[in-house]
Amino acid sequence: MSGSLVIILFLFLLATGLPIAVSMGIPSALYLMMANIPPSQLIQRMVTSLNSFPMLAVPLFILAAGLMNSSGITERLFEFAKLLVGRMKGGLAQVNIVASLIFSGISGAALADVGGLGNIEIEAMDKQNYPRTHSAAITAASAVIGPIFPPSIPLIIYGAAAETSSMRLLIAGILPALVIAMALMVQVGFFARKFNYPRGVDRKFSFSEIQAITKRGLPSMLMPVIMMGGMLSGWFSPTEVAAIAVAYAIVLSLAYKELT
Repeated sequence: MSGSLVIILFLFLLATGLPIAVSMGIPSALYLMMANIPPSQLIQRMVTSLNSFPMLAVPLFILAAGLMNSSGITERLFEFAKLLVGRMKGGLAQVNIVASLIFSGISGAALADVGGLGNIEIEAMDKQNYPRTHSAAITAASAVIGPIFPPSIPLIIYGAAAETSSMRLLIAGILPALVIAMALMVQVGFFARKFNYPRGVDRKFSFSEIQAITKRGLPSMLMPVIMMGGMLSGWFSPTEVAAIAVAYAIVLSLAYKELT
């Protein structure tokens, strides 16, 4: 049974409406049986592939994102992004993109972005009468930056599986992620005029408000700076950066006193 037949059978089963796991499992099991591959070898390869130092970064980044969501760090990032671009037309939509770009520099996953910032962003856009479909589309599109911008969990997994330098893959994702973010902001600017989106903030921030928001958000903003600086300088590997992110998130959680 050749590899092309496995793929064809997988696509056929997928088209019949079977779950993806079943559609993948049946062709794989048939291939193992016809190729006379013992199950013990399969189990050994599965365990060996998971016994990887770079792969350890994945659960650590997920833990760091979970700590941020539970300790109020995401809310502070959202307020800081509102300070940067909130006064633009369609400001909350622009804030959605900027906040996702910042958060992606910590979590490395689209689902972590949607789960952490998504509720805050959509709730704020609802209050300004954005169409729910527009709010959901902008949130989903901006979350795609997460798997591209370092520390990208998919790139770390690919680097470990393909025995490729995860550091080079992560560095290569910086420019495409920034281009996507800029393109999204331009597109939102066009839609803001077409659909007459309101400004995110309809007044200027006072100096005291700028100081307060910056003071609240600056410690959270330092996390992606520390992580990116550590990786680009070569001081830390992606796994070490993930551990530092968890430690820093715990310190901030204790400082903010919002984590039980």
